[in-house]
Amino acid sequence: MTLTVAEAIRHRRTVRHYRPDPVPSGLLEELLMLAVEAPSSWNLQDRSVVVVSDRAGLDGLAGATGGQPQPREAPVMLVFVADANAWQADQSDIHRQARDNSAWSDEFSATFEVASVEFQQGLEAAGLLREYAVKDAMIAASFVMLAATSLGLATSPMNGWNEGQVKKVIGIDDREDLAIALLMSVGYAAEDRQHPGRRPQHQNVFYGRYQHRGSDLRSG
Repeated sequence: MTLTVAEAIRHRRTVRHYRPDPVPSGLLEELLMLAVEAPSSWNLQDRSVVVVSDRAGLDGLAGATGGQPQPREAPVMLVFVADANAWQADQSDIHRQARDNSAWSDEFSATFEVASVEFQQGLEAAGLLREYAVKDAMIAASFVMLAATSLGLATSPMNGWNEGQVKKVIGIDDREDLAIALLMSVGYAAEDRQHPGRRPQHQNVFYGRYQHRGSDLRSG
């Protein structure tokens, strides 16, 4: 049974151990389709997903993560790649598709294209291109986690790995312009993970102005 978005958020857990059962190709394709539907700043789509399911690749990712169980046990690992220089490539297909879909007018597309380049140039001057692209990739990864949960799959977002080794596994070790944003295992859970709990909402949600956690905790 497919879960609603709210149900997926509440039921999602980080799963470290997996059954050997393969993820059906149709289910994996649906998951990837939902990944590319994730929002992207300026619709630049400056992120990619590399699917690793062969034994050599999974073993390589296991080594890159210090021997963690997810790549050794899960049938699929997803590597989210951020492209800091995507804005410099030809974006005409993005603008053409938006116009064909009646999402953008010709005037808006022309203005948008100029503004997006100026924005990226500002990021470049501030040294923030990599950070910005990684944010886009993380949005896609978040969509994948929730989509996977709704489809009955388990995931584990992994942020402890050697970037150089991960790049070598997926064949981009010569690309300094590309960054690894996240690794994610996908498969069927071999463990029942319980919700560890979250702090009360008032400790993490503020209205109007940020409140320092320390002062909030001390005030009781």
